[in-house]
Amino acid sequence: MPRKVHYGVDYDDSYDVYEDYDDDYADNYDYEVEQNASETMAKLEADKSGVWRCPICTYDNEDSMSACDICGVLRNPLIKAIAKMDIGGGISLSAPFKFDALSPDDLVSNGLRSVKSKSKGNILSKKETKIQVESELVAKGPVTRERRNGVSENDSASGSGNKSEVFDTRMKAETSSSKSRKEEIIDEGKTSTSQYNPEKWMIPDKLDAGLSQLNLAIVGHVDSGKSTLSGRLLHLLGRISQKEMHKYEKEAKQQGKGSFAFAWAMDESAEERERGITMTVGVAFFTSRKYQIVLLDSPGHRDFVPNMISGATQADAAIIVVDASLGSFEAGIDATGGQTKEHAQLVRSFGVDQVIVVVNKMDVVEYSKERFDTVKEKLRTFLRSCGFKDSCILWVPASAMENQNLVANASDVRLSWFKGPCLLDAIDYLQLPTRDYSKPLLMPICDVVKLPSQGQVSACGKLESGAIRTGFKVMVMPSREIATVRSLEKDSQVCNIARAGDNVTVNLQGIEGNRVTAGGMICHPDYPVQISNYLELKILVLDISTPIVIGSQFEFHIHHAKEAARVVRILSLLDPKTGKTAKKSPRCLLAKQNAIVEVALQTPVCVEEYNNCRALGRVFLRASGRTIALGIVTQIIKREE
Repeated sequence: MPRKVHYGVDYDDSYDVYEDYDDDYADNYDYEVEQNASETMAKLEADKSGVWRCPICTYDNEDSMSACDICGVLRNPLIKAIAKMDIGGGISLSAPFKFDALSPDDLVSNGLRSVKSKSKGNILSKKETKIQVESELVAKGPVTRERRNGVSENDSASGSGNKSEVFDTRMKAETSSSKSRKEEIIDEGKTSTSQYNPEKWMIPDKLDAGLSQLNLAIVGHVDSGKSTLSGRLLHLLGRISQKEMHKYEKEAKQQGKGSFAFAWAMDESAEERERGITMTVGVAFFTSRKYQIVLLDSPGHRDFVPNMISGATQADAAIIVVDASLGSFEAGIDATGGQTKEHAQLVRSFGVDQVIVVVNKMDVVEYSKERFDTVKEKLRTFLRSCGFKDSCILWVPASAMENQNLVANASDVRLSWFKGPCLLDAIDYLQLPTRDYSKPLLMPICDVVKLPSQGQVSACGKLESGAIRTGFKVMVMPSREIATVRSLEKDSQVCNIARAGDNVTVNLQGIEGNRVTAGGMICHPDYPVQISNYLELKILVLDISTPIVIGSQFEFHIHHAKEAARVVRILSLLDPKTGKTAKKSPRCLLAKQNAIVEVALQTPVCVEEYNNCRALGRVFLRASGRTIALGIVTQIIKREE
């Protein structure tokens, strides 16, 4: 369950309604109760008559507010609200206000807050308003305004004396300067990445020797044989010696789990071996004819899906392992608790578009072609609905326990009907995704290893963009500390340079260990990643039974970070075919709907908009042990307390 998060106004019993009234009432209460009783009641009636209650969040707003200060819901229809406004001592609008590129909800909300602050004191007359605005236009020329999407544009306003234009300019000026405004775009003077020029060593040379690195995640339902498949593959390729394998077999038999010997090559912790399930993502390395493979063995149990997200989000491609035995495959694709479906949806949302489906445990069904075809037909239909193309899906029947069709074609005659490639050859059919070598350095931190005795801390992760080398100065976010790269390691081997796509261990010096955390970021000192706890998301709601409403709480996952979060606004529903707005400000979101929402996180996270960096702009929302929505970051917003 997600942590309970506190946002906004606290409606508990400790709230004292008399805190809103003058201190004189409290001081004289004990002495003049009878004399002031009638005056007090009149004052209460006067105060309550000046408020209106929001029909959505029940917050009492001042009568001058036409939109709720908490949830933004309009009190009256938009045109009527603007037509009745009386700004700056009597300038009333006879026609609807002509909005600029800002959305109506944003302009009304921000503008009314400015009116509220102005009505408490410093009200300008009609003539003073016009003179002040015109003098500002003469002095500054065209008004430059920061838009909600972070793009600055010039809005020219003439000083011809037209009342609507004067009001327009005044509204923009006050909206941008009002201290009561609660939302603004993050702008910390970050240098544009378009000005970045990579050095020559950052771009790989075509003549460079060595294989390209491919990050391969193994996912699937619990007990489908993922760890056993990984262990057997590593043993066959010489990554696990015969001596180590004999040790695993002996230890497994002593605990009565002889069939788990290969799985223990990946599941090294005592708890994983005792429970017989993978709990964290295991990382291993091996080499094929075409690639240097980073194998990410993910947990299949539903309780450890957050760990699966944190590790498998580094994947370039995936292997989906399904159990061919009767009943087990059906349990994996069940809509309520099947992890095969959830893992496939998550892998696709990671940006993975190439998968190998390994139909494991074919020995249990006597290598039946009919059973393989049944599994293939059912699963292919679902993978299509997730967005996978048939040309990007490879199907491999195999048996990890009997070593059939893993690194060589099957030797068992019962599998002679299959004419496709073995698993190792299928991996070589995968295509390497495009790498962002020419962008600034970005590396999400997956894990941290601290060595206080040596005065260094090690950060593990995959370089999403840019390059890094020994002696390079980097910035660690969100602590904003500068550190020096002492050394780099790939596959436990020291290297001098790592580029985008490489899964490396970065040994840092000159920084305290508590300043480097998993879920943080290593980036270029001149191009720091953004940090925010208030985001606008475009989401796809999955199969849920409880609608998502304003105030819904959930777990927010982005790269290797996880935070408690809450929905604060539902901006619009989107047409799934066109992507255009179908309905504004819906009350709730149901299954299979696309929507734009705003969420608030308990703690700020390192994030980028999806258009700028896809790996740092993908999000996953979970509640009650299930993934309820997938999405991308469309805007990064700073919320002032």
